[in-house]
Parts: sequence; C-alpha cells; structure tokens
Amino acid sequence: MIIFAISSIKHDIKGIVVNAYGAYSDSSTAKIVELLHNHIKTKPIKRNEFLIPISREHHHSLLLCWKIRSGIKKNVEISRIKKYVDWFYEYHILPHFEVEEKFIFPILGNENDLIKRALSEHQNLKLLFEKTIENENKYNLIADNLDKHIRFEERILFNEIQSKATQAQLEVIQTSHSEGKFYDNEEDKFWA
Repeated sequence: MIIFAISSIKHDIKGIVVNAYGAYSDSSTAKIVELLHNHIKTKPIKRNEFLIPISREHHHSLLLCWKIRSGIKKNVEISRIKKYVDWFYEYHILPHFEVEEKFIFPILGNENDLIKRALSEHQNLKLLFEKTIENENKYNLIADNLDKHIRFEERILFNEIQSKATQAQLEVIQTSHSEGKFYDNEEDKFWA
C-alpha cells in the first residue's frame, strides 16, 4: 500500500496520512484532501493561435533534448550525437531564435526582465551549441539548458506576451512566421 503524509499551514493540517487509492480514515480527512487537491490543480495553458507554431517548434526542440539523453544513455558515440545536434541547431534552433528575437520579444521590449532572461539564455545556448569541446558533458548541458529554457518560455514568458500583445502584434508574428512542415534528419536514428 502507498501512503502519503499531508501537512498544510494554510489549512491547519498536521500529519494526516492517506493512501494513494483515495481511502481515508474519515470523511473530514477526505474533504481536506479534496480541498488540497483542487487547490493545486493547474489548468492547461491555452496558447494564442498566433503563437502555436512557435510552441510546436518548442515541442520538436524538447524531442531533441530527449534524443540527446537517449543517445547518451545508450552509450552512442558522441560524434553521432554531434552530427544530429549540429544539423538541428542550424536548421531549427537558430531560425527559431531569430523569429523570437525579431518578432516576439519586442512585444515586451528588451528592458523587460523576462526578455532579458530569454535573450541571455539564447546567448548561453548558442555558446553551448558552438562550443568546440565534444564530450558527454556538453550534450547533457545542451539538453538540460534547452529543456529549462523552453519550459520558461512556454510557462512564463509566452503567457506574459499573450497578456500584453495587441491583435496587430500577434498578426505580425503570424505573417512573419508561417508554420511549415517539420522535417527531421533521420539518416542516423541513434535514439531509436
């Protein structure tokens, strides 16, 4: 049996133990657990239609992170991982950064703290991708930093942009960045 201990200062709960299958010792405990559960539920992020193509590119970049990690876990030669990562960087990451920096980030302005962070992360990622030392550590850093960066943009930055952007600004994004079919380099599926 799996059990959880729950404590909450906000709800004045100290050390209630419940099992993972929803059976509680009494009805008041069940009500408290339900209240806590409802309180922490997060709704899925509804992305503005003009930002959806950018979010899809984020999805493909998260897959890059997974592919890197899979390759490392399978002890794939670094040269094979490098070849794919270099290709992905040139054909997907750099153009993606360019669109964000030219058309999306200006909505909040370069003096905005979130934009400063995003630009700094772009610069750090470029340095990592272009680093000439080729070892497992480099690719772990790329996967970890790219993953964190994408999650920051999707969960925080894009929500702020959506809340501040005018319809005209969002339409500029759409006209400047049309969603094309994603193409992948599958010459060497080292991750499979």
